[in-house]
Amino acid sequence: MPTVFAQPASLLDHANLPLAASDWITIDQHRIDLFAEATGDYQWIHVDPERARNGPFGAPIAHGYLTLALVNLFLPQIIEVRSVAMGVNVGTDRLRFLAPVPVGARLRGAGVLLRAESVKGDAVQAIIRVTVEIEGSERPACVVDTISRYIPQTAP
Repeated sequence: MPTVFAQPASLLDHANLPLAASDWITIDQHRIDLFAEATGDYQWIHVDPERARNGPFGAPIAHGYLTLALVNLFLPQIIEVRSVAMGVNVGTDRLRFLAPVPVGARLRGAGVLLRAESVKGDAVQAIIRVTVEIEGSERPACVVDTISRYIPQTAP
């Protein structure tokens, strides 16, 4: 269950607030292959299971940018802001890939609301640190500070 905020302004007073964690998902070879197809990144450590088995990681690994892209899947499971006309991804800061994600690994995102500020009238911009955890690993796959802007609904 996501951490719920009644409206964008509710984010303003919650610096460094731990948020929910997403559900676990399994990273299978099919997902990796689809990402390779979408991006044109066919490096053998990702898409050649036979060769990767004898490579530096002992198995194929997910693309780092696939791991980052999954943050978009995890965020709505981590945080829900209600009374929003629209939410916009503004960007990211401080992205780090810390551990490879082998085929078959299970990942989830865990969040912390680092800070939020009012921008452009009633909109609120939030910096949410998402740590992409690998089940059973001490090191996360990646850590990224996401920047999201929430535009509140206007009164009818």
